[in-house]
Amino acid sequence: MFYEDLSPYAYWDEGDQFSDVTDGMRFVSFRPLYARLNVGWLEAGRPWSSGPAPQDFTDRLLAILGAQEVNAMLGLHACDLCATPLPDSHPWYVPRPGHLRASAGTGEIRVPGPRGTAFAAPLLIGHYVADHGYLPPRPFIDAVFAFDPYGPWPARFPGIRFPWIPDDAVLRHVDEE
Repeated sequence: MFYEDLSPYAYWDEGDQFSDVTDGMRFVSFRPLYARLNVGWLEAGRPWSSGPAPQDFTDRLLAILGAQEVNAMLGLHACDLCATPLPDSHPWYVPRPGHLRASAGTGEIRVPGPRGTAFAAPLLIGHYVADHGYLPPRPFIDAVFAFDPYGPWPARFPGIRFPWIPDDAVLRHVDEE
């Protein structure tokens, strides 16, 4: 699925749903009060920027990917930039031989940007950066360096790693669905 970098986010219209990464059984859903901008929604045959990322950027991005999951879906999106599709026998969450990151994903991340703005990226952005040389736009790179996904978080949502969760956010357990 392709969206131009820094275009308004339009993939999922139901708000944002953050999964609790401590147990994966709880999630917080809300209508975001921030504007969401796309970054890293790449597709074969569409133009995208490549080049060396700044030192430590990939590690910082992978830390965010390890700490946050937003809008986890039941479907699976496989990388179509890779030369050959994954065989059905290959677990989607295991990197391809020679790759650093899995080449399929089921959700997104949010990275706080300038006040009132968050960047929305697919979980595959780590694969795109680490394995395909994708170079995100500078505002996203700056936001990744500024965001500490392991910073202090409110006690009411301890496993949700994002600073701008509104007071009317709803915490649910999987068994409530």
